[in-house]
Amino acid sequence: MKQDLAIITQQFIEQLQSSFEGEIDCSEATRQVFSTDNSIYQYHPQAIIYPKHQHDIEVIMRLVSEPQYQSVVLTARGGGTGTNGQSLTNGIVIDVSRHMNKILSINVQQKKAIVQAGVVKDQLNAELKKYGLFFAPELSTSNRATIGGMINTDASGQGSCRYGKTHHHVTRLSTVLRGGEILHSQALKRESWQQQILDKTPFQKNLYHQIFTVAKINQDIIKNSFPSLNRSLTGYDLPNLLDDEYFNPNALLCGSEGTLGIIVEAELNVLEIPKYRLLINIGYTNFQDALKDAKVLMQHKPLSIETIDSKVLNLAKNDIVWHNVAKFFPDNHLEKPIEGINLVELDAATEIELRQHLEDFLQHLSQDRQIERLSTTVAWGETEINHVYAMRKRAVGLLGNVEGEKRPQPFVEDTAVPPEYLAEYIADFRQLLDHHGLEYGMFGHVDAGVLHVRPALDMKDHRSLQMMRSITEKVVELTHHYGGVLWGEHGKGLRSGYAPIFFGQAYPLLQQIKALFDPFNQLNPGKIATPATLPTSKLIGLTEIPLRGDYDRQISKIDWNNFG
Repeated sequence: MKQDLAIITQQFIEQLQSSFEGEIDCSEATRQVFSTDNSIYQYHPQAIIYPKHQHDIEVIMRLVSEPQYQSVVLTARGGGTGTNGQSLTNGIVIDVSRHMNKILSINVQQKKAIVQAGVVKDQLNAELKKYGLFFAPELSTSNRATIGGMINTDASGQGSCRYGKTHHHVTRLSTVLRGGEILHSQALKRESWQQQILDKTPFQKNLYHQIFTVAKINQDIIKNSFPSLNRSLTGYDLPNLLDDEYFNPNALLCGSEGTLGIIVEAELNVLEIPKYRLLINIGYTNFQDALKDAKVLMQHKPLSIETIDSKVLNLAKNDIVWHNVAKFFPDNHLEKPIEGINLVELDAATEIELRQHLEDFLQHLSQDRQIERLSTTVAWGETEINHVYAMRKRAVGLLGNVEGEKRPQPFVEDTAVPPEYLAEYIADFRQLLDHHGLEYGMFGHVDAGVLHVRPALDMKDHRSLQMMRSITEKVVELTHHYGGVLWGEHGKGLRSGYAPIFFGQAYPLLQQIKALFDPFNQLNPGKIATPATLPTSKLIGLTEIPLRGDYDRQISKIDWNNFG
């Protein structure tokens, strides 16, 4: 079967070359590079395609819809920053970052930007900064994450309680559908949406009618099945597809991980850069106190609250970043060591307002004695704030700089629960990891209830695979118990097998949506949902595709040690 599929894929590539202007690379070296991303997996694609422009993608999507190629698999890829294998495939990778990476326009008055999907977030923000603007939300991978990848995973990060997720800033999308049609989508007024699609093709009119019907007749199921989180749910966001005022197909496409079509262009809302900002750095005797305090501090409406535990903080002390931030975490005169910190960012329209906000905040800290705070410092201005956040962004790298073969592994990396339950949830999470005797560091967006944790495992050890499965199952139970989700920030990818647990009765609705866009399961199959029209298709399980450790085990210990 695999051999037959390889032959069909090769035939597809040969036929594609006659009308394709980009590059096609089937070399073993390139396939190896694209077999990994920022996850634990290693899945070898059959070819990498670099489309030169939108027309190239139209050609690909027309050809793949031909009956003889209905077994060919396509997966879009941006910067490869996904932690859940979202862009990994054993089919064909479509990489838009090489050529389709242009900022097409910036409208300063309307605060809009139109970009191709391969534009990198920092690239866009460097251009926007000239006009005092920026594109939210903030990501730790912003120097390599593409806008298309952010849209496909509905990415979010620091400041999401103020700025929301990526979908909150997407106003229009251009998506190439299976069959080669271009879908130009935006939010439509509910009472007049049918008049607003009169210029669309018969296929697209039918598509709109079908997805509207799915949302309209299943409102009770949707409301009862989707957890109430400020981060919402990545992947076919049915609660935001239809409300009392709008019918917005972009709610399906944002977070769809390339399973519904290939996003090629986006119009984005951009924001004014806050002119006056400061960062309050608070040290605590333990991580749990930092979490509990954050719930109270949120009442003062900060821009964001980031939390870091002692593991990350102590590693930072031995890193090059520490000389820039040491003054903000003084502990040489303290009777107790700092075991947790909160980074609380305040912003305001004027310096007077910012200083008043700070004064009110510090007054609260002086009067509130419910939690012991060891230190409070303030970072003023962009330079000082960026130094502190540079340490926060390096957290994952710092955790990886440990001796031995165990490395932090991102398999329960971005769980999210309602913020009011975060402290209790993390206490249970820590107890689970401590029970397994694992090393780990924790940091995250405490204001949004999102936790980043990567337990340290040696994936060359076959026992780690079973431990990974066991921990994931327990975290699924734990997260579900607290009304949260397994994926709060980085998309589902190869954790999609747990989607039916979290979506419940709404999961068959996702399958209906998938079938409308991709009836033969050719677009990034096994992720988000399977088509209702193909009952034999299934979601990919957590450990059903090869892991990097599987390949590493083939290297002898002697060679491994010599290489290291």
